[in-house]
Amino acid sequence: VIRKSTSPWASPVILVKKPNGTYRPCVDYRKLNACTTVNAYPLPRIDDLLDIVGNAKFITTLDLSKGYWQIPMEEGSKQYTAFTTPYGLYEFEMMPFGLHNAPATFQSLVNSLFA
Repeated sequence: VIRKSTSPWASPVILVKKPNGTYRPCVDYRKLNACTTVNAYPLPRIDDLLDIVGNAKFITTLDLSKGYWQIPMEEGSKQYTAFTTPYGLYEFEMMPFGLHNAPATFQSLVNSLFA
């Protein structure tokens, strides 16, 4: 999911407290997101989804475990995902959480799979 990096980009890692009291490491991509071109792919609205399935006889749910990590990053984009740790600089090979365009990219892929 990650590899060592020599990127000129570097986002900090922060610890976010989870409800159970443990901590989750998260990359703070706010500065990267501020200079990212927005992908305007439409995300579904919950009320629209409920209207679509409202009269359905059957409904299937899928758990897309670590869904973002199933999407490979383009080689030229990996450098922008770099983050600093006490052990060095790393970058993602798969799409990480926190990128501004990650939800739109994920939704576009899911829509293409079910089209």
